[in-house]
Amino acid sequence: MNGSEAALLLLRVVIAIIMIAHGVNHWIGGGKIEGTARWFSGLGLRHGRLQAWMSVVTEIGAGVLLALGLLTSLACAAVVSVMLVAGILAHRPNGFFVFKDGYEYVLLLAAASVSLAALGPGKISLDRAADIEVTGWAGGGVALGVAVVATAGMLATFWRPGGDSAAEPEPDVKAEESV
Repeated sequence: MNGSEAALLLLRVVIAIIMIAHGVNHWIGGGKIEGTARWFSGLGLRHGRLQAWMSVVTEIGAGVLLALGLLTSLACAAVVSVMLVAGILAHRPNGFFVFKDGYEYVLLLAAASVSLAALGPGKISLDRAADIEVTGWAGGGVALGVAVVATAGMLATFWRPGGDSAAEPEPDVKAEESV
């Protein structure tokens, strides 16, 4: 394996680990799925519980696909879409720097994912083994194009800035626990 192949494998696996860890954290970390649902609702998303589960499935699914090097451009699109939503809803108002909860981190993951899609998954991948690699402008274009369309669709369907998400009450975890 040459240096370029090792670099592609490293980039793919690191992004995969980050996404899987993020998805698992949304699922079973801290506030679990209920806390994630409340957080998404607080960002103005309707159906916070559905959004929480879709985030978990997307993050873990994209991570697994990236780790395997399977459907790499689409896995990168999923990462970019998650980062676009996070950047727009949670981090944009805080400015650029991550230490101020800004969008620096999500921008880096999105750019790395588009770059990975353009470069391709490398020799050590199921895409290469199955001869289904999409690389170059096509790979980067698929990742960015699918991500932008998916993000726009999700935001148009579920985002209600200004607190309209209160129309769908989320379950009160404390009330359920005391019953």
